[in-house]
Amino acid sequence: MPSYPAREISSPDGQVNVLQITDMHLSTVQAVQETTDQHPTSECCCTYSFEAVLAQALSEDIRCDLILVTGDLVNVVKPAIYDYIFRLLHDTGIPFACIAGNHDVTDELDGKQPYSQRQLIPQPADERLLSRHVIHTDYWQLLLLNSAIPGKVAGEVTDTDIDWLCAQLSACDKPALIALHHHVMLMHSEWIDAHIADNVSTCWQRMAAFPHLRVIISGHTHQEQVRYQNGVTVYTTPSTCYQFKPYEDDFAYDTSALPGYRWLQLANTGQVASWVKRLDT
Repeated sequence: MPSYPAREISSPDGQVNVLQITDMHLSTVQAVQETTDQHPTSECCCTYSFEAVLAQALSEDIRCDLILVTGDLVNVVKPAIYDYIFRLLHDTGIPFACIAGNHDVTDELDGKQPYSQRQLIPQPADERLLSRHVIHTDYWQLLLLNSAIPGKVAGEVTDTDIDWLCAQLSACDKPALIALHHHVMLMHSEWIDAHIADNVSTCWQRMAAFPHLRVIISGHTHQEQVRYQNGVTVYTTPSTCYQFKPYEDDFAYDTSALPGYRWLQLANTGQVASWVKRLDT
């Protein structure tokens, strides 16, 4: 059984297949078998869809070398929920790594109210969630950041984070992927862009010195988009639970979009292929 967290990944062909799952928002470990009539933010629905997404992805005809979980594992910060998630991931036998999202360091009260009316209570992050963590493969380096701020919805890439990224990228010229929770490019949706990672302009300026930075992945936005900047491909990934409606200035669920996950194939040539799959109905 691989130890946690993943640090070194090798594969027979040098290609590394990464499964990204994000924004599970679990409030309970009690799954249900029937979710047809439930509200999309139902506690049991999120647990069920996380289990179903993981099972579906790992049943596909593709070798999974690494699972990356990019934040918002929980909707309420309870050790028992993390224990359940980590047990489920350990049982896959696949190396994995998890980083924090805003909900992993914040309890959000009055969740049915508009964001401006909710009370945000800072919480300490579970010690298993990683910050400034490196995973090396034969041909790639994966750099994991914690962008979450306790008691806040928005995140931040701090100057210290950027210094760390620069040090890693200076020390190793392998193609690089950065993973964090908060998005680093505008989604053209006013309400979610109010919660983008702060300090991203400085980050982009300093990352321009490293042409071997190829990919950035994030969660937080509960939707699939692809952007390009400075030769970097930037992916946002659907939630394993409910989705947000793209290009809406006011908060809205996308009730037509199913739970999803992302595959990334990191080739031994430094190229990347990526696609999103949705949960089968």
